[in-house]
Amino acid sequence: MTEALYTQLLDLACGAFLLAAVVVLWLRELTVVVRVLAVQGVALAAIPLLIGWYEDEAALLGISAGLALLRGGLLPYLLNRALTGPRDSEHRETRPLVNVAASLLTAALLTLLAYAVTRPLVALEATPATRALPVGFAVVLIGFFVLVTRRRAPSQVVGFLLLDNGITAIAFLAASGVPVIVELGVSFDVLLAVLVLHILTTRMRAAFGGTDLDELRELHD
Repeated sequence: MTEALYTQLLDLACGAFLLAAVVVLWLRELTVVVRVLAVQGVALAAIPLLIGWYEDEAALLGISAGLALLRGGLLPYLLNRALTGPRDSEHRETRPLVNVAASLLTAALLTLLAYAVTRPLVALEATPATRALPVGFAVVLIGFFVLVTRRRAPSQVVGFLLLDNGITAIAFLAASGVPVIVELGVSFDVLLAVLVLHILTTRMRAAFGGTDLDELRELHD
């Protein structure tokens, strides 16, 4: 693979990775959000695939396959299972703290902030991977924004997964990946967190009839 082709494909994967995070802010239908999250998982898996192909690192190719299965398949499937509620409102984020227009504007500002903050790191080693480093940091910021502005438990888990995807992308772009055992450990931790979420949302829905955190606070008061 030539460096020019590698750069173009890496930029395409990172662009799809960032676009998926922005689309999550635009959508309210949680089942569609989960599909977008699956697309982002595939884009994330493409990053170590391209780096491993270009640098001839077989371990990165194996990690890419594992990420595609976990982040692009298994985790979205478990989230979809957690969304199977008796009410249509369970499938929508109906009352976010920030509306769509303000969310998209915030995403743009967070992306600019990510590029400004990571400029010194990019200047240290201007490789195609490090030049894409701001994308990973932007997704971390957007994930944190989703985490604090959404009210339903599944939506907040989507924010957590965006945050984790961004951190994983930073690891691959900044250091050409992480040791296999570390990535496996982190991935299993995320899988465990989603499994716990599935159990908790099922019990919350059975006990209270929904997963809206504001309604649960009102019930507590």
